[in-house]
Amino acid sequence: MDISTILSTRKPDLATYEAIYKNLHQHPGLSLQEYLAAETAAKHLRGLEGFDVRTNIGGTGLVGILKNGEGKTVLLRADTDALPIEELTGLPYASKAREVDAQDGIEKPTMHACGHDMHIACMLAVAETLHAAREQWKGTLVVLFQPNEERAGGARAMIEDGLYDPERHACPVPDVVLGQHVMPFAAGFVGTKAGPFMSAADSYKVTVYGRGGHASQPHRTVDPVVMAAHIIVRLQSIVAREVNPADAAVVTVSNVQGGMAENIIPGEASIKLNVRTVVPETREKVLAAIRRIVKAECEASGATAEPLWERISEFPFTTNDKEVTETLAEAFTKQFGDKHLTDSAPLGGSEDFSILATEAPNKSGGKGVPYSYWWFGGTDPAMVEEAKKVGNTDGIPINHSAYFAPVIQPTMSTGVDAMVVAALTFLR
Repeated sequence: MDISTILSTRKPDLATYEAIYKNLHQHPGLSLQEYLAAETAAKHLRGLEGFDVRTNIGGTGLVGILKNGEGKTVLLRADTDALPIEELTGLPYASKAREVDAQDGIEKPTMHACGHDMHIACMLAVAETLHAAREQWKGTLVVLFQPNEERAGGARAMIEDGLYDPERHACPVPDVVLGQHVMPFAAGFVGTKAGPFMSAADSYKVTVYGRGGHASQPHRTVDPVVMAAHIIVRLQSIVAREVNPADAAVVTVSNVQGGMAENIIPGEASIKLNVRTVVPETREKVLAAIRRIVKAECEASGATAEPLWERISEFPFTTNDKEVTETLAEAFTKQFGDKHLTDSAPLGGSEDFSILATEAPNKSGGKGVPYSYWWFGGTDPAMVEEAKKVGNTDGIPINHSAYFAPVIQPTMSTGVDAMVVAALTFLR
């Protein structure tokens, strides 16, 4: 039986999973607080005979392990956390949730603005499909639900909590690690690319120090707000004047804080910045330039103390294994035809997915197993075509937008099919 036949005969009615998706979408959980997602996944997997479910790995992380004879071990990953964004989609199942963030104790609106709820629902349908098709494959299937992806902490936390440790959670070491992400491309399409696929991301909070005082007497102060403003403007010259135009990098300052009142010059101000790069050499160069500029602007402004650097998060590069990705590409083309885009453009975002592979013990006694990551579209194809006609594809809601919500079908069906095809490509 070929994979297409397996999908047509073993894939369940997705209405159940559409309901799961809507429930998760209405009740999102911020990073480190993905309780409903974890409970939903664990309950579902325990209802499939033979799945060994292990929970509370690195927080709310869990795995379902299905052993089905001799063969390769394939690990499939879905992430589970939501974002501190107020949803504006107007959907009947839109999130109205607010949650106190475990990271800083502040209550925030909460939304699945990156499609992780779709990832969860797809993965649960994948688990049922592969469970029903056990007679058609051999090996070990691991479905992994990872928390705290948005803050780049979940994959590392699961590893450090003993994900692969025989005396801890004893997840079978995979021969290959596979993952996917819903993106604002036309639903029904998938895209693969060998080699560099997602950027590294480095985020910092930088606090600069001045001397506070009355707004009417600025000459008796050292204004940290002006200091921060000069830093922000100067940082924008790094990509424009220090990065090779043939390369790619992004430096973004998305948060500025300083002072509590309009007539008080504060004693300190802070900025939060995010850096995206696609090659290690550029990463080192850009981060060094940022530190140089911050230091120089503080000195130029007469700062009263050295700036304080606090790392917020660090995402690794996602570099897809060539052999694995080419094998997947062949299978995807067979399944999806011209709706599979080979050699897709790299995605602009970042992921901690690769840590589940790069930190896995391998057969040679070291670390690292091959992995591949791909995208599947989540935008109504008619919306994409209309946007192309009027030349406004930038108007399509993207991940992390308050308006981002994948059209449920054919997005879900495509996501399920892609992951089943990928798994069976290595389990057959």
